[in-house]
Amino acid sequence: MISSPKEFSIDWAGRKLTISTGQLAKQANGAVTVRYGDTVVLCTAVLGEAKDDMDHLPLMVDYEERMYAAGRIKGSRFVKREGRATDEAILTCRLIDRAIRPLFAADFVNDIAVVTTVFSHDGANDADIPALIGAASALSISDIPWIGNIAAVRIGRIEGKFIVMPTYAETVLGDLDLVVAGSVDKTIMVEAGANQLTEAEMLEAMKLAHEQLSPVIDLINTIAKEIGKTKIELNKPKNEEDALKKAALVEIQNKAWAFLETKRGVLFAEPLATKADRKSAVSRLKKELAANMAEIGLSKDDRKKAESIMEDFVDSEVTKMILDEKRRADGRALDQIRSLGAMVGLLPRTHGSGLFERGSTQVLSSVTLGSPGMEQTLDTMEFQGTKRYFHHYNFPSFAVGETKSSRGPGRREIGHGALAERALMPVLPPKEQFPYTIRVVSEVLGSNGSSSMGATCGSTLALLDAGVPISEPVAGIAMGMASDEKNGRYQVITDLQDLEDGNGGMDFKIAGTKNGITVIQLDTKTSGLPWAVVTETLERAKTARLQILEEIKKAIPEPRKEMSQYAPRIESFRINPEKIRDVIGPGGKMINGIIDALKVEIDIEDDGLVMITSNNPDSMKRAVEWIKELTREVAVGETYEGEVVRVMPFGAFVNILPKVDGLVHISELAIGRTEKVEDVVNIGDTVKVVVFEIDSQGRINLSMKRLDPKYVATEKDSKPLRDSK
Repeated sequence: MISSPKEFSIDWAGRKLTISTGQLAKQANGAVTVRYGDTVVLCTAVLGEAKDDMDHLPLMVDYEERMYAAGRIKGSRFVKREGRATDEAILTCRLIDRAIRPLFAADFVNDIAVVTTVFSHDGANDADIPALIGAASALSISDIPWIGNIAAVRIGRIEGKFIVMPTYAETVLGDLDLVVAGSVDKTIMVEAGANQLTEAEMLEAMKLAHEQLSPVIDLINTIAKEIGKTKIELNKPKNEEDALKKAALVEIQNKAWAFLETKRGVLFAEPLATKADRKSAVSRLKKELAANMAEIGLSKDDRKKAESIMEDFVDSEVTKMILDEKRRADGRALDQIRSLGAMVGLLPRTHGSGLFERGSTQVLSSVTLGSPGMEQTLDTMEFQGTKRYFHHYNFPSFAVGETKSSRGPGRREIGHGALAERALMPVLPPKEQFPYTIRVVSEVLGSNGSSSMGATCGSTLALLDAGVPISEPVAGIAMGMASDEKNGRYQVITDLQDLEDGNGGMDFKIAGTKNGITVIQLDTKTSGLPWAVVTETLERAKTARLQILEEIKKAIPEPRKEMSQYAPRIESFRINPEKIRDVIGPGGKMINGIIDALKVEIDIEDDGLVMITSNNPDSMKRAVEWIKELTREVAVGETYEGEVVRVMPFGAFVNILPKVDGLVHISELAIGRTEKVEDVVNIGDTVKVVVFEIDSQGRINLSMKRLDPKYVATEKDSKPLRDSK
């Protein structure tokens, strides 16, 4: 017998938000369905076994799109089943992960799987916010230890007015797409795309988002209080033997910590300028620790256990130095950016290239320009359409001095690529101005702190080098933080790098132009950021962004006037939409004939925009003339050379354009009286004519005599020539 769900609802942003549980996925530790509009998502949380020697939280988050949710079948002719996750689904996975991950205990070592599956999609309400709310709800009512609760909300803006939980259509029309996740008073995760909003405008939107979180958090708290399970005590010893092992481990770690305390202030006594220097210093301290542990009689296995606290010690040392001494490991001031470098035109055959460096982070970006027909086709649960600009991000292992094999882009690479892509979208020229398909690829050649923001800067350089007329250059920076949450102490730091991205920190990426913000991405290793941190970070990031933009301007102040000689050329013009069929021809015969004959690419929009792509100027010119001739509109006063296709007693019909004939009346064949049409022209003759009249029925009257230099107009010539009968 199917059980009835227990439902909890509130009215939220003009629609009903319903969270139900007790009917589906009963074997999960926690399971809910979330409905908003007609979008429905099942969200589950499952706890797995403990994993020994874990140095990170073993959390797996999946967001599963189902084409049936939108009433669609996959468009591929050969594969109808959903395959690997789309980029859009992966970005939503990361969105959820970054919001819930900080709220697990630091010593959590059990596998956790949070899976959100879209069962129904109404085409108006994005499923990502219901999925995130559902993930938080499933964890809250489960027996899995988690220190939520949180909620999430989307904010849009149209003509200066903020909109809570905008639909897809409203988001497209607006200049802001902001997602905020957090508790009642703290920010945990932010994802935003914007059309150059100022810091003040962005902060206003984020504050509005926080106001909208409270009703949802209250709803989740109500559900958890009524039906939530008692949380499991995961680190409780299973038996006496397990208790002895845990006690022994604590004793070993205490001994190690006691030794490391004697090294306070030594590790970073002198500035360590490079990542290699810092790794070397940490490695030396680790060896000293191992030697000390050997001296006091610890076995080899126990010495490895002692080393497990090194990362925590280094984090605490970096934090203490920043909070107490306002000093960083490499000697920089808290608001100082590492050395910057920018150059363009490195690669001889690409259509544009740019190299950006910030400290040890080095990114080489390249632009490829293609015809409009090279647009990417989108076929997802949410969208069907095309995409004319895309950015791909590659992160090989050598960028961080490692030897891992390359297995294609992972979630991190897809996420970082999408972030840099989103940062540049507001400044791209419209298709009517620049009809090219644009692909940017960023190769990370060295990484130590925010290669995604490096890719943003590299993309700007490459686009400028390619001659893409972007409205403004875009730059980005990653902001960090050192904090002591217990005592409410914090310091915001500019240009985050390796050792500074530890416990109590944040990775707050902000990109934009000189005019405002285009993208934000925040995740944190705290329980959330107070408003003072958010406000200070936005202002400090602006200062850093303007500094980086100046460096980009030194390398290339504006888009190149001329594109690379190897880039294809596109000429665009408009024709009467009703004439498109004349260019296409029966079964595509005409357009394919032009393409085959001239080796060009032709794209035609429904509104009559024609775009011809070619590397050959002569072929381009001939293709333009060919299509214009096919779609030419006849006008009075124009001269044509055409073939006589029909002869009648009263005149000759001449073909002046494809499928367009006009009449040369017998009186218009020659100066003086003409007894018989065949005295002047015959079928198959090529003659030159002028259009002197298009009557009320659209019929075209032509003349040969009016082109004769001896012709003199008379009153008779102004009278209608066609017999109305």
